Amino acid sequence: MATTELTAANFEQTVLENEIVLVDFWASWCGPCKNFAPIYQASSETHGDIVFGAVDTEAQQELAAAAQITSIPTLMAFKKGSLVFSQPGALPAPALEQVIAAVRDFDVDAARAAAEPTDD
Repeated sequence: MATTELTAANFEQTVLENEIVLVDFWASWCGPCKNFAPIYQASSETHGDIVFGAVDTEAQQELAAAAQITSIPTLMAFKKGSLVFSQPGALPAPALEQVIAAVRDFDVDAARAAAEPTDD
């Protein structure tokens, strides 16, 4: 599966309507972004059940600001609409695979339940 261009118009809908969404915040002038792009693309072809999105921080400055992007590339992972991972820096392929495995294994429902206040 190819990466999906994410914009302010489709970001929220994409994150909310898919089980797992990875988002690469990048820019064309960014050397590490260029190095990470083929790794990210190859992973998208291996994991067809995950949406691999990309946000061009130059074209989508408001979206990048809303996501509090201060360094690129930054990789974010969403599961069931919740942000479960965010890290700046280009990842080597094995590290990206570790992130994907961790996101798949993460029980977001249990985490949400644990975060809810309890009535004592």
